[in-house]
Amino acid sequence: MSSNNAAVVEIAQTASQFTSSIVLQAENKYIDVKSILGLFTTLVSSQSYELHVHGPDADEAKAAMKEVFAKHGLNVNVVSE
Repeated sequence: MSSNNAAVVEIAQTASQFTSSIVLQAENKYIDVKSILGLFTTLVSSQSYELHVHGPDADEAKAAMKEVFAKHGLNVNVVSE
């Protein structure tokens, strides 16, 4: 479980560097990735995630988020809208 804690903290910290809104969709729940608490309850319960990124630095945010999810072995699909 400790590796998951590291993932949650790093994901939230990475997301917080961007002004874009970064929302994680896990099944039918939507979580603000900048919220450590929201991530804690979600990353454990679901295996498949979609990431919705909107804002002025969305491209950079998407790249950074993909990297940090991959680093922790989490499978995420970044949705292009």
